[in-house]
Amino acid sequence: MYDPRIAKIAEVLVRYSLDIQPGQNVIIRSTTLGEPLVRAVYREVLRAGAHPHVAMTPPGLDEIFYKEASDEQLRYVSPLNAWLIDNFDVFVNIGAASNTKELTNIDPARIAVQRQAQRDLSMRFLQRAAEGKLHWVYTLFPTPAYAQDAEMSFEDYVEFVFGACLPDPDDPIGYWKQKAEEQARIIAWLSQRDEIHVVAEGTDLRLRTKGRTWISADGKENFPDGEVFTAPIEDSVEGHITFSYPAVYNGREVEGVQLWFEKGRVVKATARRGEDFLLKMLDTDEGARRVGEFAIGTNDGIQVFTRNILFDEKIKGTVHMALGAAYPECGGTNQSAIHWDMVCDLRKGGKIYADGDLFYENGEFVI
Repeated sequence: MYDPRIAKIAEVLVRYSLDIQPGQNVIIRSTTLGEPLVRAVYREVLRAGAHPHVAMTPPGLDEIFYKEASDEQLRYVSPLNAWLIDNFDVFVNIGAASNTKELTNIDPARIAVQRQAQRDLSMRFLQRAAEGKLHWVYTLFPTPAYAQDAEMSFEDYVEFVFGACLPDPDDPIGYWKQKAEEQARIIAWLSQRDEIHVVAEGTDLRLRTKGRTWISADGKENFPDGEVFTAPIEDSVEGHITFSYPAVYNGREVEGVQLWFEKGRVVKATARRGEDFLLKMLDTDEGARRVGEFAIGTNDGIQVFTRNILFDEKIKGTVHMALGAAYPECGGTNQSAIHWDMVCDLRKGGKIYADGDLFYENGEFVI
């Protein structure tokens, strides 16, 4: 697929999201379906004076792995991946799936074993990123599989993706810089508050953030972007929340998720469909039952649910929470092999209070 907007996305990724410098080692990862964007990013990395390295795989390898791997192979930690995390400067990950449901019939216990084995490696990645020693970005190249998940034609989905990435196609970097300024003002206000209280249909949830860092997600690690997020104090989450959309993890959908918290821990979890998978993921490790992230979506260009968390967590008018690993740069300490985002829509009657002050109502900031 050729589209001149692909080159513009590559330019934003290299020049703005990652600010790649001469001499840096950059790895570009994708499946073979992402080749057009891989080629464009490769070209921009060279123009920036850095050293691009490409790792492209055929689609379907995850399904083969989980079906064929022995218990020993599930627990194996690749020394190559460990070396890359410890030594490379930049990671560019481009999602390009041919079948987002390829793991649907895989025993979730096998996935949990593999995730648990990779936990220390994942934490090393997050820690180096928090220290500013490793930079990364994740984006998506549109494929028919993603379009099917979103219940769109492929042509409509391509327009949706490029529209979310390039709201101002004439000056995309300028747009994201302006978004960063807008979100910085929101963060300055939230950083002075402690207790966050979310109220919506089926939701009455409180959490505390004093001493934690709010971060503006403005195109530097996810692309497209658009959210402000932090890591709640681990034992502060109390109450219950109902998630509006299916929670998708490893291609598995869990509908109608409701969670109840006491002292920061999930003590009860239900779902209309996929509850067994939900409960098994919650038992991955101790950290899987705690909240690693709380966030508010701000992307005006994303208004519909697509079953892809890269976009869904950015829907303007929503909040999302991630069960599992916290981002160290927020000050969070929760560790887990999972990081599972779930989205709650506040556009019809939802409210958020900070220290008792209403600052968000019906999907809009009112401060």
